[in-house]
Amino acid sequence: MKLKSKLLIIAGSDSSGGAGIQADIKTATALGVYAMTAITAITAQNTTGVKSIVSIPPREIFKQISFSVQDIKPSSVKIGMLHNVCVIKEVIKAIKKHKLKNIVIDPVMVAKGGQRLISNSSINFLREKLFPYALLVTPNIPEAEALINKKIKTLDDIIKAGKQILKFGPKFVLIKGGHINKSIIEDVLISKNNIKIFKNKKIKTKNTHGTGCTLSSAIASFISRNYNMNESCRRSIQYVHKAILLNPKFGRGHGPINHMALLN
Repeated sequence: MKLKSKLLIIAGSDSSGGAGIQADIKTATALGVYAMTAITAITAQNTTGVKSIVSIPPREIFKQISFSVQDIKPSSVKIGMLHNVCVIKEVIKAIKKHKLKNIVIDPVMVAKGGQRLISNSSINFLREKLFPYALLVTPNIPEAEALINKKIKTLDDIIKAGKQILKFGPKFVLIKGGHINKSIIEDVLISKNNIKIFKNKKIKTKNTHGTGCTLSSAIASFISRNYNMNESCRRSIQYVHKAILLNPKFGRGHGPINHMALLN
């Protein structure tokens, strides 16, 4: 496969390989995109939960970004786990210094097993200081609720939440509807002038570890290949759906999805 574009990934490491920067690299590679990385934290985890989190010094995160992009300019950027204000500040500094564009932010806040990964003060800083640089923000329902401090129970609630998140500065918001108890998942892409709903049948499985990381990396990958936002989201949602459908059934807890699904 010929590499078609370049993606910078700024995210935490998942030692079990199903989520985080490992999932991001697998996704980009599967979609024909060259992946560069800046690791923000190292976690010890498996499919049953997170054992520990070790932060990378914020200045080292800035260096990882800077030295990578000075040599190889990315076509887009995916940002995942940023666990404290100091890290967010260094990422913003790097974005401004290197004029990074096409930024997709997956506001990672809670691990699949329920562990909190970010403080309330960091959520506020992320929302108010980093979101204005985003092309797209991709929260799930609990993350969107944390961002707007309101419960989300219906499709109408999702649309209202998306419009509220837009006020923080991103050009697009994709709210993932998987947490609503329906047989059909409705992922909603909201912009200033448009609302697009992507529908898929919900797959009954516990093996969905890393779906949020994978979706945002897939979208960033397609954007780097010059697909428009609607098409990037559509293709990425289809990719994740197939990756869940063909999951390898690894682990005793929330198992990983199959990032190589499109290559089968």
